[in-house]
Amino acid sequence: MFTGIIHYQGKLIERTGSRLTVAVPRAVSRQLKTGGSIAVNGVCLTVEARSREQGVRISAMPTTARTTTLGKLPIGSRVNLELPLRIGDPLDGHLVSGHVDGMGTVRKIEHRGNSRTVTIAAPASLAGYLAPKGSIAVDGVSLTIQFSRGATFSVGLIPETLRRTTLRLFRTGDRVNLEIDLIARYLERYAKTKNVKRKV
Repeated sequence: MFTGIIHYQGKLIERTGSRLTVAVPRAVSRQLKTGGSIAVNGVCLTVEARSREQGVRISAMPTTARTTTLGKLPIGSRVNLELPLRIGDPLDGHLVSGHVDGMGTVRKIEHRGNSRTVTIAAPASLAGYLAPKGSIAVDGVSLTIQFSRGATFSVGLIPETLRRTTLRLFRTGDRVNLEIDLIARYLERYAKTKNVKRKV
């Protein structure tokens, strides 16, 4: 489990089939263990080994490569990194599982002083989860939805977010990983189950 609060960034330095090697800061490397988890651009992955270049080796299953941006991420790309939430850690963002629900496309970037507003088109299947003032994870970053219309929504990026994450590198047309609010997902499931029971 994660919070979507990013403290570290890394860089994709090698790809061999489904196996990826990501260069990470020493502070991250020291805390990782083989078999442990790390979120890379919002995707929860298992650490297979640590490399000599202060990197970690991870594998993206075919489904993960196909349904997230990791499958086509160019070598040299900067990535957001998050270590798993530990009991006692502050929950500054929102609950993020690291299971991507779909990929969105950056449609517009507006500069507002030292901040930015980014408009993203999500898959139509996620439209019902995009509530203004609700939470969403974009490339693993916990953000608040400012505006939504259908499957399109906008988020604000404050200077601290721009400094700490790769979202400052966004360009129009970029593909991004999206994870909807965990609570919203379970509420929908609960509502559907209740409706089925009533019909029976």
